Amino acid sequence: MTAHLNPEVRHDFVLLFDVVDGNPNGDPDGGNMPRTDVETSQGLVTDVSLKRKVRNYVATYADYEASSEAEAARLKIFVEHHGVLNDKIRRAYIAEGIAVGTSAKEVISKDAVLSGLRELGANLHSAFTFIDSDDEDSGEAESTLEYSGELSDDELKEFYAQDEVAELFKQNKELSKFIKGLAKKAGKPAKNRDNAEKAQRWMCQNFFDVRMFGAVMSTGLNAGQVRGPLQLTFARSIDPVQPTDMAITRVAVTDAKDREKLQTIGRKTMIPYGLFKGYGFYSPHLAAQTGVTQSDLELFWEALVKMWEFDRSASRGLMAPRGLYVFSHDNKLGRAPAHQLFERIQIAPLHEQGIVPRKFADYTVTVADTDLPAGVTLTRLCEG
Repeated sequence: MTAHLNPEVRHDFVLLFDVVDGNPNGDPDGGNMPRTDVETSQGLVTDVSLKRKVRNYVATYADYEASSEAEAARLKIFVEHHGVLNDKIRRAYIAEGIAVGTSAKEVISKDAVLSGLRELGANLHSAFTFIDSDDEDSGEAESTLEYSGELSDDELKEFYAQDEVAELFKQNKELSKFIKGLAKKAGKPAKNRDNAEKAQRWMCQNFFDVRMFGAVMSTGLNAGQVRGPLQLTFARSIDPVQPTDMAITRVAVTDAKDREKLQTIGRKTMIPYGLFKGYGFYSPHLAAQTGVTQSDLELFWEALVKMWEFDRSASRGLMAPRGLYVFSHDNKLGRAPAHQLFERIQIAPLHEQGIVPRKFADYTVTVADTDLPAGVTLTRLCEG
């Protein structure tokens, strides 16, 4: 096994990438201007931005390149665009057969409700159990309706909006009030550590980003917290960058009241050039807890190199990977401090003092790959 693909040992890595005439990571609190260090004017790209690109690449890979349905199933993404996190945690509970709510049960005392439920018949959702005392097989003295509590708010709304149900609710207000009131009485399941751990294992097995980056999964149904084995730092530009805010014109107006205008003004922000360096760390101890495999690690390295090709936009300009250097140790604890290994990757400007860099060729990257500490292997996955 190639050293950098071994999930059972420690890895530390350096990632280099650059941007030409683009905004690598806008700050929403700063008018979406490129992020910078206020003291040094160096550009910044957050770890969150980098992990977003990894997630997007893995999702694309799962859709088009996964070798089997089983592989694609392990590559689902927990933190995705417009996704509802609590709904995914709920899926873990359902998949593991864990109760997702505490049930509520009511005796039916009004004839309008009883007749309405009989009329609803097969259109009643399976989460509701209707016992009709007039049914010869029921053997019950009272008619009751029980709700399991398993449906999310959106699923309840979908049930209420069904044509047959909505029409009957419109005609029978007592029925509508009774069913909706019963649903509100149901609650969350009692906290149970065993159930949380079981759901957490399912989440790690089925979501790539939970397995690799970790996640907080106690926001609804409790699946605990996972500390991810892969951690990334902010990436920082080698030289200071100068964000530019430019006006652009649009020949199409956005509002009918501006119809007579020939054009309207918009804004675009960018930096002319920046070479960024970020760091990452892989913990085999935490990876053993989340179930990281060799294929997971291989896909992660692939994503760091190829994700830029699937993240193009007019605002980002030209972004490209310029270096990925992985220091692999031969054990779980590591053979040398990460910062000492990182110092072996040196980036120096070729330009004369006062000349602003505008391309990757304006720098030289020196890698000290001789006399590495015993048990440490350097793998160059991308250069230039």
